[in-house]
Amino acid sequence: MTINASMVKELRDRSGAGMMECKRALVETDGNIEKAIEHLRKTGAAKAAKKAGRIAAEGKIIVVSDKDLTVMVEINSETDFVAKDSNFLKFCELVGETIMEQAPDSPESLLACTCSDGKAIEDKRLELISVVGENIGIRRFVTEQTVGSAVLDSYLHGDRIGVLVTMEGGEPELSRGIAMHIAASSPVCIDDDQIPASVIEGETAIFQAQAEESGKPQNIIEKMVEGRIRKYKAEITLMGQPYVRSPDQTVGELLASKSARVRKFTRYELGEGIEKKEENFAEEVMAQAKAAGET
Repeated sequence: MTINASMVKELRDRSGAGMMECKRALVETDGNIEKAIEHLRKTGAAKAAKKAGRIAAEGKIIVVSDKDLTVMVEINSETDFVAKDSNFLKFCELVGETIMEQAPDSPESLLACTCSDGKAIEDKRLELISVVGENIGIRRFVTEQTVGSAVLDSYLHGDRIGVLVTMEGGEPELSRGIAMHIAASSPVCIDDDQIPASVIEGETAIFQAQAEESGKPQNIIEKMVEGRIRKYKAEITLMGQPYVRSPDQTVGELLASKSARVRKFTRYELGEGIEKKEENFAEEVMAQAKAAGET
């Protein structure tokens, strides 16, 4: 059967696959559009399986809000080039909308959510992988809802850092400023009470060992360790950090002066905690040249 341009265009519009892939699928299925779509889905799944082990630490963090509900999502790609692709951006929008509408409780349950066209988010993900040629993953998301008089604010620093913060008291300008501070200073928790005892014990042991190397008396060593622990707590807690817009006061002091308090915050940084593969292209070229010379 002759495969014409209109058939390729129809398949491309319906599947989102590349032109040559659509043409090959139509040839394989003797021009049957429905079978060609199924063929693309199968080959797309196979390609996705091959790419599943590849590190995806780039991508985009998005924030979607509607009335009193806000969602923040991290969606990953392998390169920042694909993160700017229109197909990837449309997928990000679809993921955000689906979480808002269907309220899945985990990335795994999100993948099973069905879109308006009857396809699951996982099907959409596999199709996107087929189109862009990279591993794509939905790593994590958080959903927050405003309750009572609390203020829920968000801040995006480009596509790479996102913050949600829930506060009581203060004005919108204050909540936005606190969200920006969290983005910039990356606190681990709100205050000292939220630091796990095991963390303090571990840091104390490290500081103790370091202080003992000074050879100073034990009472001096104890004071040194206490001072370092205080400094450590101030560095990792939101309340103890100097406020980025006014470093002469801590965030805790600022909030107290405004009769406000932070109830909760979430900070996402794109790719944090993902071990990225470091490429050394010079070594790679030398290795290839050496291998070629040995053959």
